[in-house]
Amino acid sequence: MASNGNIHVVTKADPPFLMHRGESFVRERLPEGAHVIYPNPPLPALPDAREAIRRAIDHPLGQDPLDAQLARGDIRRVTIAFDDVSLPLPRMRRPDVRQLVMEVLLDKLDRAGVTDVHLICAICLHRRITPREMNYMLGPDLFRRFFPDRLYNHDAEDPDGNVHLGTTEKGEIVEINRRAAESDLLLYVNINLVTMDGGHKSVPVGLATYRSVRHHHNAHTMLHDSSYMDPPASLFHRSCERMGAIVAKHVKVFTVETTLNGDLFDPTLAFLQKREHAWGARDRLMYSAMKTALNLAPFPLRRKLYNALPAPYGLTGVHAGDTGAVHERTLVNVDRQQNVKVDRQYDVVLVGLPSIGPYNVNSILNPILVQCLSAGYFFNFYRGRPLARRGGVMIVHHPVQEAFNTLHHPSYKDFYDECLPQTRDPKELEHRFEKRYAESDRYRDLYRNSYAYHGVHPFYMWYWGAHGMAHFGKVIAVQPQSRQACRRIGFEPAASLAEALEMAKAVVGPDPSIAYYHCPPVLMCDLR
Repeated sequence: MASNGNIHVVTKADPPFLMHRGESFVRERLPEGAHVIYPNPPLPALPDAREAIRRAIDHPLGQDPLDAQLARGDIRRVTIAFDDVSLPLPRMRRPDVRQLVMEVLLDKLDRAGVTDVHLICAICLHRRITPREMNYMLGPDLFRRFFPDRLYNHDAEDPDGNVHLGTTEKGEIVEINRRAAESDLLLYVNINLVTMDGGHKSVPVGLATYRSVRHHHNAHTMLHDSSYMDPPASLFHRSCERMGAIVAKHVKVFTVETTLNGDLFDPTLAFLQKREHAWGARDRLMYSAMKTALNLAPFPLRRKLYNALPAPYGLTGVHAGDTGAVHERTLVNVDRQQNVKVDRQYDVVLVGLPSIGPYNVNSILNPILVQCLSAGYFFNFYRGRPLARRGGVMIVHHPVQEAFNTLHHPSYKDFYDECLPQTRDPKELEHRFEKRYAESDRYRDLYRNSYAYHGVHPFYMWYWGAHGMAHFGKVIAVQPQSRQACRRIGFEPAASLAEALEMAKAVVGPDPSIAYYHCPPVLMCDLR
C-alpha cells in the first residue's frame, strides 16, 4: 500500500473506499493515483475527566482561582452559559462534558453560599433546545434542580431580556443577554469541536441578538474571509474579538473550554473509524448489515437508526480562566487531534457528506444545509490555502432531497421557495430579502415560542456556503434524489461517481489531481 502518513495514494489493488452518504454509506473505487486524506486516530483521553476539570478551574489562566474569587463575598448573582446541541457531532455519550463541568462549578458555588444561579443555553439565533435535550445534556439531577425557572434558552428577540453594552471602533453593536450581563460573574462552558468554536465567539455571539450578529454574519465578511477555521486569518474572528473587548469592560467572564478526541463511533460501528485496508471480516459484515438496514428503512426510521448510538468521545483537554488565554491553549489541543499536513492543492476534491450537521440535530439536512455543510464547512476545513485550487471541482456524495423540517426550518423552506428561484447571489439576497426575514413577526414568534431557527438563519448559512461556491468552478452531487433541489442550490447532478469525474474533467482538464477527504472524524488540511 503506497502511503505517506495521513495520505494514501490509490492503486489498482485497493479495495473500495467508504463514503458517508446522508443517513447511509457507500463504497466506491477511486481512480489510480487519487489521494485519500485520512484523519488522525483519536488521541488518548485524559484518565480522570472530573479531576482534570477541577484542576483547570482551580488553576485558571490569567485569573484567580474560582474559589478565591467567590471567597471575597461580592459575587452573589451568577449565570452559567453553555453551548447548545449544535455540538459535539454526533451527540456525546452520557455524561456530557458540559454536565461534568457544571457539576464542579455548582459544587463550588454551593459551598460558597451562592444561591442566585441561572443556567442559560447560548443558542444565539439557533432553535431553542427542548427539555428532553437539556435533560440529556446536563443530566436528570441538574435538570430537576434548575428547570424551568433557572434553566432556559437565551432569547435573542426578548425586548427586555437583552442589553446594549456598547459599540466597537468599527461601529459593531454589542448586545447580549441581560441576565448574563448583569451577573456578578458569568461562567461560560464550551465544547471546542473545531477551530471556529469558542474564544470570543462564545459570549458575544452565543448570547447575542440579530443587531449584533449581523455585523459579522453577512455577505461581505463571509465572502471575503480567508477561512472561519483559521482564526488568526479570519475577519469573522477579528469582529468577535472586538465585541469580546466590549463585553470584558462590562462583564466579569470566567471561561471553561474543553476539547474532545476523534472517537466518534460506538464499537458496533468500528469500521467507520478504520482505514479500508485494515477491515476484517467482521467490519465487512457490519458494513453490509448496517447499509442494508439503513437503505431498507423508511426515512424517519433510517434517521433514527443512523443517530441511535452516541459517540464515546474522550476529553483531551480543559482550560479555564481568561477567555483569550484559555482559547490559545484550546486551539493547540484541537490542532493536535485534527491537523493534517498536506503539501499541495488538487483539481478535484471528493467528500462523502453525512447528514450530521450543526443545524439539523434531530432534524433533516435540507438543501440549503447541504450547500452550507459541503461548500461552507467542508470547504473551510483548511489552514493557509484551500484543499481544492481556485476553479477546481467539488464532488459531493449525498442524496440531496427536496425535504424540510417545518418545525425547525420554516424560514429555510420559504427562502428556498421564494428567494433562490430569483437569485443565488449572496449580496443580492442580503439586499433584497434579509431584513424582511430577520424582522418578520411570524418567524420571531416561531423562534421564541416554538423550536424554529431564527428567520434570518438560512441567509447566514447561504452566505457561508457561497464562499466555497465562488471558489469552485463546479460543484457536483452524486445521485441526488431531487435534481431540482440540486440545481436550485447551484449544484450539478451526476448519476454516478464515474459520471461526476468525467464532468469534472470538462472543467479542470483530462488528467485531474484528485483528493478524497475521508471524513468524519473532522480533519483540518494544513497547507500553510
